[in-house]
Amino acid sequence: MQQFYKKIYDDPKFHELEGKRGKFSWCLALAVLVIYYAFILIIAFRPEIFAIPLSDNSVITWGIPVGVFVIIISFLLTGIYVWRANNEFDQIGQDLIEHHVKKSGTE
Repeated sequence: MQQFYKKIYDDPKFHELEGKRGKFSWCLALAVLVIYYAFILIIAFRPEIFAIPLSDNSVITWGIPVGVFVIIISFLLTGIYVWRANNEFDQIGQDLIEHHVKKSGTE
């Protein structure tokens, strides 16, 4: 069984999959971190920006919808990763396994 895993690991398609998945997940993680830390830095250094009311008669300030946006975008980016993982990355992984199962069955 260990030789089977080694054959998959040695396959260039596996390393291509690993690279694609890694780049994509780091890009999404970076996007979330930039949005989150920008929000926190604005709260820390320029809180008056989020203290501005949405309209003249509103008690709701810009901080609330921006905070909700930060939460929603995090969920959306997670959903995008899951969708791509389920539709692309998992299929490539399954194709690799099937290829090596067939190949080991004929040897």
